[in-house]
Formats: sequence, C-alpha cells, structure tokens
Amino acid sequence: IIFYRCMAVFMTVMTMLTSGCAAKGSAGADEDKQRVAQPSDTLYTGQKAMAVYAYQPERALQILDSAEAVGNLDKPKADFFRMRVYSQTLEGEVMDSLLGYSRFEATRAIGERLLQHDAVTTDLGMQQDVLEVLFYAARLGQDAENGLRWARQLVDVCHRQGAETEALRGEAEIGAILCFVGQKELGFSKLDSVLGILNEELRVKDEGFPTGVSSAETESLAVANTSFMFNELDALIIASKRKMDVLADEGRYLETLPLAQRIIDRLDDYEQHPEAYHDGTYREPLDSADRADYIQFYRSQAQGRMTAAYAVLGQQQSMEEVYELIEHAVRDAAAREHIARYQTLEQQMLRREAESHSRLMSIFGWGASVGLVIILLVATFIYYQNRRIKQRNRALAQQIDEAIAYKEKYLALKEETAKEQQPQVTSQIDDLDQLSDADLFQYLSDVILREQLFLDPLFNRERLCQRFGLSEHQVGAAFSRGSSFGSLPAFVRDLRLDHACQLLRERDDLSINKVALQSGFSNHRTFSTEFKRHFGLSPTEYRQQ
Repeated sequence: IIFYRCMAVFMTVMTMLTSGCAAKGSAGADEDKQRVAQPSDTLYTGQKAMAVYAYQPERALQILDSAEAVGNLDKPKADFFRMRVYSQTLEGEVMDSLLGYSRFEATRAIGERLLQHDAVTTDLGMQQDVLEVLFYAARLGQDAENGLRWARQLVDVCHRQGAETEALRGEAEIGAILCFVGQKELGFSKLDSVLGILNEELRVKDEGFPTGVSSAETESLAVANTSFMFNELDALIIASKRKMDVLADEGRYLETLPLAQRIIDRLDDYEQHPEAYHDGTYREPLDSADRADYIQFYRSQAQGRMTAAYAVLGQQQSMEEVYELIEHAVRDAAAREHIARYQTLEQQMLRREAESHSRLMSIFGWGASVGLVIILLVATFIYYQNRRIKQRNRALAQQIDEAIAYKEKYLALKEETAKEQQPQVTSQIDDLDQLSDADLFQYLSDVILREQLFLDPLFNRERLCQRFGLSEHQVGAAFSRGSSFGSLPAFVRDLRLDHACQLLRERDDLSINKVALQSGFSNHRTFSTEFKRHFGLSPTEYRQQ
C-alpha cells in the first residue's frame, strides 16, 4: 500500500512538472486544447497564481489551468486571472514568446469575450475589474483607440455602481488620452475638472465647509468631508501625474511645478497622519513598510518633475523671469482648477434641474449664484495668492538650491533603483558595442560621476573614446539620442556647474577663480560666463545669496 501511494504521488508530481499551459488569448482557441486535470491537487487557486505571475508567468498559467480543472475557479474567473498574467507580468518578452504573439492581443481577446459572458454582464464589479485590466493593457500597448473606448465604459460602470472616485480616476485617464491624440482642449478640460473636484474635497476635509454655496453643493461637500480617504488621495496623485505627463510632452514644464508641489505636500500630510486616510480599500498600503514605499515612490516622481522644470527654466530664462513665471503658473493653475470644479457642479445641477420643467426659473437663479460665487472665490483666491507670492519672493533663491538637491536625490534614487533591478550587472561591461544609446549613456554617465572625470579641465570626447575603445559617433549618439542633454559637453557643463554651486555654498575660503579651476573649468572667465547664462546670476551674486 505504501509503495502504491508513493508511486501515485510521484506520478502526480511528474505530471505537474511536464504539463504545459494551454495558450489562451484568441477567442475560442483555448476551448479546443486539452487541459491536464489534476483532481488530487486542491491547493491551486487564483491567489496562488497571482503570487508568482510577476516573474513566473508560465507557472502561474499552469496553476490556473489546474485550479479550473479541479473546480477551484470557474471559467470566467480563471480567464480574468489569465488576463492579468498576460498584461501585468514583469516578464513581458517571456509571455510573448510563450503565446507566439503579443500578450496585449491575448488580453484584448479574452477581455472582449468576457464582457459578453452572462456571469460578467450581470456583475458590475466583475465588469469593472475586466475593463480596468483591458485599459491597463491598452495603455501599455499604446493603443489609444481601444484605451479610450474601455476607459469610457469603465467610467460608466463606476457611475452605475456609485464608485465616484474610481469614475474620476477613469475621467483623468480619458483626459490624458484625448490630449495625446490631439483633442487638447477637451482633454485638459477633463483633467482640470477632475483635479478641481478632488482638490475641493481635500480643502473641505482640511478646512470644513466653504461659505456662500448652495444647499445642494453643501450636501455634496458633506459627503466628501466624510468620505475623502486614501482612495481619493491616490486618485488625486494619479490625475496629477497624468496632467504632468501631458504638460511635459508639450514642453510646458513650468505648469508642472504647482502639481508636483501639491503631490509632495499631500504625501507629507499622509506620512504624518496615516490614520486619517485609512479606508481599507484594496489600493491602500497594507503596512508601514508598504506605505513608506508608496510615499517614497510618488514623492521621488514629483521631485523629479520639479527638477526637470527648474533645469529647463534655468537654461532658458533669467532668474527674475523664472520667479515671475512660477508666480503666474501657480496662480493660473489654481484658478483653472477652481473654475473647472464649479463648472462641473454647474453642469451637474443643470442636468438635475432640467428633469423638472416647472423648476426652470430656479436653474437660472442657481446659475447666477454659482457664477457670483465663482467670481468672488477667484477674486479672493487671487488676492491671497498674490499676497503669499510676495511673501515667498524672499525665499525663491533658496528654491534654486532645493532644485539642485532634488536633482541629486533623483540621481541617487535612479542609481539605487538600477542596482535593485539589475543586481547581477557588474561595473564593467565586456562589449559596449552591444548596448543601446540609452544604456551606453547610462554606463558612461555612471563612470563619469563615480570617478568625477568632469573635474578634469582636459576631459573631452576624445579621452572618453580612448578609454573605452569607442568611436566619436558612438559617444555622440549616446549623449544626443540616449539622453536629454543633447551632447557630452552639455552633460559635463551641468555637472561642473552643480559642483561649483556646492563649493560656493560650503567653501568661503575659496576664491571664484579657485572654484572655477576645482570645478573643471579652464579659466575664471569661461566659468563666470557659463554660470551667468545657466543660472541668471554671477557666481559672486549666488555666493551672497
């Protein structure tokens, strides 16, 4: 008896190891393939598959096949988990090779089939889950047409469930897609509307009810005052990120500054008062370690946006012009969001009032009241905003130093992330010719930073070519096409100027000429000219600040 039981266990294990997963994706294709049933294994579940799908997609699909075979998962649920494996695994190339075609095509085929299934059409929650995965796959696959279609369906399903925060998240995604496909006016309007609503809910949560608003709006804000929790915070961050992505794509870096600062301010509040945001939703970090990772991830992204904006502004404008532009950007962005918020409320109220023809006159009265409230609020906001801007003018010089510090933090985080993602990569690479322009830039920039080669006044492209056996074309392409600097001299100049700023702040005993030489510049005149052009003030003026 013991011998036969051992043989049965052995055969079960061998069957598990040798069975291939059935390729899912094209509609109806998986119906024709035979699945290896394992009725003795009742431990396989969707949760088991999702625990390994990130780096072992083939194993996750095998688990799903077994779970479906023994009855732990019905077919719609198993197909939903397969969609997640296809679209969300971190081993995308493995998944494409396993399927023999794009994993995003497989996701779309299964998702469209599920949306027609009776079990999904009667379950709004399941519809939302399927549409979220479909949209995610479309965004990764840069499929704007289908992404827009599924995002709109997702928003409709969320409204039908009363999941208004999730609907706002979907509206933000729609706004970003519209901007990228050329419908910028409509796209920015949606983004501003979403941000206006979420920021208003934040303000009500923090400060209480505003005065001078209608009873209907007060009721709406009362709900927001009791319901704004982590889910809304996450939606605000995602919507802000989407707008920053669109603005950066258009080169409007200045307008990303107030959005990035709001993300940082709200994350600081969440870090200090996590209990005030607890809502138990599936998006909320499970413990303090996950919460710290969440905060650090989005804070670093916001700081990176601010660094990029300050860098671009510092290169193109004088310092006084930069200060003035920042003032206008903060004021205009806040005003646009404020107006968009109240326009959204006005439209909602007009739709409700239009349902009853007998209340037509009250609609006009409400619209006039809201218009007056908007004017008063905008006027009051501009007054206090101008007052705060004047007070902050004295601190703007310090923000330049903070921008440099953000850049250093961003580079450190980037280096740390690269090490975590590629722990097996050594400091030397055998064949640099096989690297892409971006990878070659990353490798060369790491060496230049680590060994501080930029501090040598004679350091140039020829020396870099001689050291690594590269051609001038390869080095030029790495910095022109593989980075945002455009050229090796521009990259080296930025490093030297950052180093010079550090010496000017910390070494009062060094003359300007010595600072120039120790920063890699060949002479005092070149250093002063580059410093003035880059930062808008001379090295002496910067030291006095």
